[in-house]
Amino acid sequence: MIAENLIGFDRIPQTIPHFCIESFRRNEKKDALAYKTGDAWNYLTGPRVIERIKNIACGLASLGVKAGDRVAIISENRPEWSLTDLAILSLRAVNVPIYTTQAVEQIRYILEDSGAKILCVSGKKLYKHAEAAIQSVERLEKLIFFDAEAKPENNGRSLTLTEVEEKGSMFERDSGQTFDELLDQVKTDDLATIIYTSGTTGEPKGVMLNHANFVSNVVAISKGLPIRDTDRSLAVLPLSHIFERTVFYVLCANRVSIHYCAAFDQIASHLQEVKPTIMTAVPRLFEQVYHKIVKKGKAAGGWKTSLFEWALDVGQQYWEAKDTHATISPVLAAKQAVANTMVFSKWRAGVGGSLRFFVSGGAPLSKKLSYAFWAAGIPILQGYGMTEGCVASANRPEDNKVGSIGTPFEGIEMKIAETDSEILIRGKNIMQGYYNKPEETAKAIDDEGYYHTGDVGYMDTDGHFFITDRLKDLFKLSNGKYVAPLQVESLLKQSPLISQPVVVGSGRKQVGALIVPDWEALKEALEEEGIDAKGTREELCENPHVIKRVQRDAVDLTRELNDYERVKRVYLLPREFSIDKGEMTPTLKIKRSVIDDKYEEAIDEICGS
Repeated sequence: MIAENLIGFDRIPQTIPHFCIESFRRNEKKDALAYKTGDAWNYLTGPRVIERIKNIACGLASLGVKAGDRVAIISENRPEWSLTDLAILSLRAVNVPIYTTQAVEQIRYILEDSGAKILCVSGKKLYKHAEAAIQSVERLEKLIFFDAEAKPENNGRSLTLTEVEEKGSMFERDSGQTFDELLDQVKTDDLATIIYTSGTTGEPKGVMLNHANFVSNVVAISKGLPIRDTDRSLAVLPLSHIFERTVFYVLCANRVSIHYCAAFDQIASHLQEVKPTIMTAVPRLFEQVYHKIVKKGKAAGGWKTSLFEWALDVGQQYWEAKDTHATISPVLAAKQAVANTMVFSKWRAGVGGSLRFFVSGGAPLSKKLSYAFWAAGIPILQGYGMTEGCVASANRPEDNKVGSIGTPFEGIEMKIAETDSEILIRGKNIMQGYYNKPEETAKAIDDEGYYHTGDVGYMDTDGHFFITDRLKDLFKLSNGKYVAPLQVESLLKQSPLISQPVVVGSGRKQVGALIVPDWEALKEALEEEGIDAKGTREELCENPHVIKRVQRDAVDLTRELNDYERVKRVYLLPREFSIDKGEMTPTLKIKRSVIDDKYEEAIDEICGS
């Protein structure tokens, strides 16, 4: 497959700013980039985007930013993130993104370790969060605020982005150097970014990616997925994460209209207003949408609830048959057509009504949930990537195998290690190494150039790859059996009563689960079954009737696993695991070693010591 929108290039640009700026130059739509303030959507045309990139880049140059300098960004999703990113890269400088959820000590570490010269901050809230870290880093020369009102008074090293752009507008006249001359100096092997890994164990490592890493990925994905210049997208995942940032470059290259969503609580309204045709997301979002739809369907009552449940069942049967290439009877096909008209059309309308496909990454997606969305005419293409290698593989609309992470994109090799079934990847997408950590780099990339992902999996006869777990997350029970917790957790998440499950049992007699319930759904279920749901969350966590109700779902959902993998008992927790308490990474991955230490007594209780 050839990406039609890339055919327009006489020669594929070799750096990200060349690629994106040329694409914006060809973008004739009013909403090349779009963002919402208050109740109104604001639009930036391609020429306006280029003008702002140019002014920010020249403004940074006037502040002394030059090739190789590090410029950090901590901001939620908004146009300024992307404009500043492209401006930094246009100067041969290096973007160091920082998650908005990063702990203060990690912010300090990233600024110090990367040697950041300038830090861009979005607004007051994030500045207040990061202020202690910022004040302790003497090397920082300037702070640039996207929101003018966030700029501290009487602070000589602070500027607003508007002030930077004003400086940039006079740069060419004052310096005698043009933006195009600066841009022409950017080379394909220049370092583009240092992205610090989320660090489930140990301190974060700075992943070094150059322009060639990104450009090869942009071209490969553009060839592999049917992206059109008539598409609209909604940017929901953090741009500080490699997945969404790579997707942004791909969408720019293909002249897709990009709409920013700054917070998860805005997604529902933005979906209705933007009506995206393609979108990236993570399983957590799909799980929340699915549970809300199921809750609404079952709350309708009477024949409406019966119809909803019938449609869900029909959809599961139909698309499981499709997925496994089983024979679909005329009767089942007719039922699916009825379900589509009566129920699933409303489901599609709930996510804007125009989605051609979702791309999902970051964690396993359960088959039940995948079939449900597929039945609704909203295919989810699960993909796979990592900070060290951008996006490596994905399912395609015409070849979507549920449960798999798809097949590699062009130019990327993937294989399964014979010794431990680890997934290995080689290609132009693989990082240059870990910043200032040559020994860690040597451990990660072998002599043949394969990056060792740390994910365990297998490849089927059709060339689709499947992940079973993280190599370091596998644990052994006292009977010697190994358990892959991610797979078990993906099953538990199918319960509307379960918000966050963590499967435990390392060194114990049996598997158990620490569970943070969806408290609203759980209380409703308890009341429907005549179980007393009064009391604080802490009290409900110790109520044997409440525990049994959640445990019933956990036992039912893991019933088809091997006996040693099944969840036998659960332990309820009153609050969600959090980044602030050190239980999760900024990318919302569980730090299992922290959980094991923190809840050792609870784990002994449900798993046996």
